[in-house]
Amino acid sequence: MENNFSENMIAACGLNCAVCVAHLREKNKCADCNADSEKQPHCSKCVLRNCENRNSNGRFCFECNKFPCARMKQINKRYTVRYETSLIANLEFIRDKGMEKFLQEEKKKWLTDQGVRCIHNKKVYKMD
Repeated sequence: MENNFSENMIAACGLNCAVCVAHLREKNKCADCNADSEKQPHCSKCVLRNCENRNSNGRFCFECNKFPCARMKQINKRYTVRYETSLIANLEFIRDKGMEKFLQEEKKKWLTDQGVRCIHNKKVYKMD
């Protein structure tokens, strides 16, 4: 499971897909937000994933000259209130300190001896 803590698991919005309930659940498991959108129907509808401004400027929302846009602020507020995680702070960390350091910090935060703690429901899912 530690191998899932990789750059390709970080969504454009700064969410670590490796700790998302959609990725951790047993049935209808989501690969990640960067996977083929045809296989991830919820991703094909994601405003941030499909943002034309970001897509022309880079992979992550912080690479856009409108960062943080109104939509980013909206999802960030939801994640800050519901899940005690700021996606904007995640993106700023990646931008300022790099992906490798971010992934190291994510491992410290979410990996336990029993598995991966889910950002959404706080359950620990056993490692594969």
